[in-house]
Amino acid sequence: MGRAAGSAKLCRSFAAPTSSVANDQVGKSVPRRSSSLGARASRLVPLMSILFFSIDDAPEPWRVALTRALPGMPFHVWPDVGDPRGVRYALVWKPPVGMLKTLPNLKGILSLGAGVDHLLLDPELPRNVPIVRMVDAGYADQMSEYALYAVLHFHRRMGEYREQQTRVQWQPLEAVPVAQRTVGVMGAGVLGGDFLRKLQPLGFRTRVWSRTAKALAGVESFSGPEGLAPFLAGTQILVNFLPLTPQTRGILDAKTLALLPRGACIVNIARGAHLVEADLLAALDAGHIGGAMLDVFAQEPLPAEHPFWSHPRVVVTPHIAGQAIAELMVSQVVENIRRIERGEPPHGLVDLARGY
Repeated sequence: MGRAAGSAKLCRSFAAPTSSVANDQVGKSVPRRSSSLGARASRLVPLMSILFFSIDDAPEPWRVALTRALPGMPFHVWPDVGDPRGVRYALVWKPPVGMLKTLPNLKGILSLGAGVDHLLLDPELPRNVPIVRMVDAGYADQMSEYALYAVLHFHRRMGEYREQQTRVQWQPLEAVPVAQRTVGVMGAGVLGGDFLRKLQPLGFRTRVWSRTAKALAGVESFSGPEGLAPFLAGTQILVNFLPLTPQTRGILDAKTLALLPRGACIVNIARGAHLVEADLLAALDAGHIGGAMLDVFAQEPLPAEHPFWSHPRVVVTPHIAGQAIAELMVSQVVENIRRIERGEPPHGLVDLARGY
C-alpha cells in the first residue's frame, strides 16, 4: 500500500466516530448531543491533530512532510495549539516543562531525537502516555559520519597540524598505523553498533563497553561496572554513544578519565550530562587527555565565556552529530501513529524504568 493511500485510509478512520465517547477521542468537527435533563445541545469536537515543538528544528519541513503523509490531520506549532482537546500526538524536542500535561487527550509523545532525557526531566510529564524515541531514521548514518570524522581527526593528528598552521610551522608528525590504534565505544545500541560496523573496515582495533554483555563480530566486548576499568585502560580514542540515565550521568569524570592511557582523546556525541566538564578541562591542561571533540554540553547553547571555545585541544560543534531531517523521519512518525491507532506498540517505545 502506498503512503498516500494508507494515510488517507487512516485519516478517514479518525473522522468516523460512532458514539459520543468516540467523538471525544477521534474525528472531525461534528455535533454532539447532550441528554442532561432531556435538554438538547450541541458542541463541536475538534479534529484530531499533531502538535509540534522544538527549540532547534524549524517546523515548516515537518508541516510539509506530515501534511503530505496525513492530509486529514491538522498540524499545529506551539503555542498555536488550536483546541487542546484535539491534540492526540505531540512531536517534540525539549518542550517547556508542563506543556504536555495541558493536552488532555494525548495518545503519544514522539521525541524528535533518539534520546528522551529531555522529556523525563519534566516532573509533570503524563507518564500514562506512550513515549516514543526515534529509532535510527537517519540518525545512525549521521552520527557514524561524525564519529568517523572525529576518529580520523585524532588518529591523523589534525588538531596538532591546525595549531602548527596558526604558528606558520611546517613539521610532519609521527604517524601511527591503524592496526596499532584502539577505538573504544561506550554504548552498543543501534547507534554505537552502526558506528563500529562502519569503522571496522578501516582496520582500527575496536572494543565496546555496555550495560550488559554484547557480542559484536570482531569487537572486544566489556560490560558492567567491573568491565569499565579494563575497557578504558586500553582505549586510545573514546567515543561515547551511551543513553543518559541516572547510572550514566557524569560517567566521564576525573576517575574514569584517569583510567584512560596518557594522550587518549574523547569524542562525546551522546549527552552533555555524561561529561563532568571541569574534570575534562583539568585532564586536558594536565596533558593526560590529548584532545576532545564535543557535540553536546551541560548547557546548550554553550555559553560564550565557556573555556571550551578557546581551548586549543577542544573542537566544539553545536549539537549537530545527528539532526532531525523531516524527509528521513516522517515515515517513522506516521507508522508509529498508525500502530498506536491500531492498539499496537510503536517502534522505539521507551521503557521508563530504564530511561530509554
